[in-house]
Amino acid sequence: MTELADNRLQARNDMAWAIAVGGIGVVLFAALLLFAWQFAATLFLLFSGMLLGVGLNAMTTLLGRLTGLPHALRLAIVCLALAGLLSGIVFLGGTTIAQQATVLSNTIKSQLGSVKEFLEQHGVDTSYLDFTNAAGEAKPEGTAVPTTTTTTTTPATSQSHGIPGAGALASSGGAIISQTLKVLLGTVSVVGNFFIVLFLGLAFAAQPSIYRAGLLFIAPAKYRAQATVIVDRIGETLERWLIAQIITMAAVFLVTWIGLAIIGIPSSFILGIQAGLLAFIPTVGAILGGLIVVLASLATGWIAALSAFILFLGVHALESYVLTPIIQRQALDIPPATLFAFQILLGVVFGIWGLALALPLMAIAKVMIDHFKAEDQAPAKAA
Repeated sequence: MTELADNRLQARNDMAWAIAVGGIGVVLFAALLLFAWQFAATLFLLFSGMLLGVGLNAMTTLLGRLTGLPHALRLAIVCLALAGLLSGIVFLGGTTIAQQATVLSNTIKSQLGSVKEFLEQHGVDTSYLDFTNAAGEAKPEGTAVPTTTTTTTTPATSQSHGIPGAGALASSGGAIISQTLKVLLGTVSVVGNFFIVLFLGLAFAAQPSIYRAGLLFIAPAKYRAQATVIVDRIGETLERWLIAQIITMAAVFLVTWIGLAIIGIPSSFILGIQAGLLAFIPTVGAILGGLIVVLASLATGWIAALSAFILFLGVHALESYVLTPIIQRQALDIPPATLFAFQILLGVVFGIWGLALALPLMAIAKVMIDHFKAEDQAPAKAA
């Protein structure tokens, strides 16, 4: 009887302990989600720096297979080559890029106005659509501009010479200062984020073993062997994916640029650049890039727009059915529907950061899931 009571007491204690541990786990997980939600932009910024470091380390490793140079020297060569490439593009094509970007912006605004007018003529209400204000700046001819007559108490001397009053000067000065501060703060934020990502990437790539050892040191000693395997697999997966992604982006840029130039679409170079950059975002990036290309081609004519649309389908087929199966399949294998759903989820929750970094985040999750699944299946096969 005493033994039965002891067993019941032990069972109650075990249950209480399990409930306490589970409750603490739920609270910690909720706190982690709240922390990620509050500081999502900072976390994504740090993750971008880590991705840059992984990419630089991958290119350094590839260079190491060709040469026997030290890691630091190989990293310096890679960084100088990338800096020289970017400087050459800016130096040789900076003016062209700026001009084509201006032309493209004006063309997109004009085409948005044309699309808005076309939809309204066919009975579609566009008031709920966020069309660019610049598209509607041009007023149709014959539109009367209402005039109002106001009575002012401004002194005659001010009216005759057109000199604004002190209140108007103060208001204008305040608006100018406010807009200037907004532009300055926005510029500082963008430049600051760029240098943060650049610094983190260089720091990670310069001494990857130190950061790997520090990350593994955080893991409990009992699970350190598993953590080592997972961290190494994540690093290898991200390196292979980044190399494949760079090749895919370069191919999309070249094919789009050359194809649009042959068709005769203005701003073909800048359109090729945006198509290559948007190729970093799978599925959604291709759709956005194709939409911009077709919209910009409408100004040249329907034949050019149709040719650009066919070119977009060809580039999308090249990316989806040639480059991805040959290059990306060796790096990462995620079902398209699963990836698209995860992209939409992160895009809605975290905005552009979640949309752009959905694939590498999912790659990390997939590596961990595959590892634990393999561990669970190993005892079953042994039995």
